[in-house]
Amino acid sequence: MASSLNRVFILGNLGQDPEMRYTQNQTPVCTLNIATTDYRTGADGQRQDVTEWHRVVVWSKQAENCAKYLAKGRSVFVEGRLQTRSWEDKTTGQKRFTTEIIAQNVQFLGGGAQGRDAGQSVPQSGASMSGMGAPETPSFAPGLDDIPF
Repeated sequence: MASSLNRVFILGNLGQDPEMRYTQNQTPVCTLNIATTDYRTGADGQRQDVTEWHRVVVWSKQAENCAKYLAKGRSVFVEGRLQTRSWEDKTTGQKRFTTEIIAQNVQFLGGGAQGRDAGQSVPQSGASMSGMGAPETPSFAPGLDDIPF
């Protein structure tokens, strides 16, 4: 019997403020655009920065926390799984594809002294909003809805 594993870990910075929206069933969903940078040596021997952009989708209470406390430039650690989806482009009629990271754990790292809402405190470095999965595969842990910030 063959096994498989679909697990992604990234550590990077938000390239823009989180985008919060709600499904038709009023389930919160937040999209994060996270940049990671790798360093390579070019043909000329000089160090080159290579930036990769990742689209991360966060669901439920964790999505609300990301929208509330994260902002452009903030460092985050994301654990999740890759998912590719397709749709038909309404203007051209062509089939389009995108690969996203479906977050299962988002940790807020370092960064600013204030949240997106003035006067709100931000979780301390390394604070975790774990245990909140996508609605299809929830993994809710007791008490995480009552985070005191």
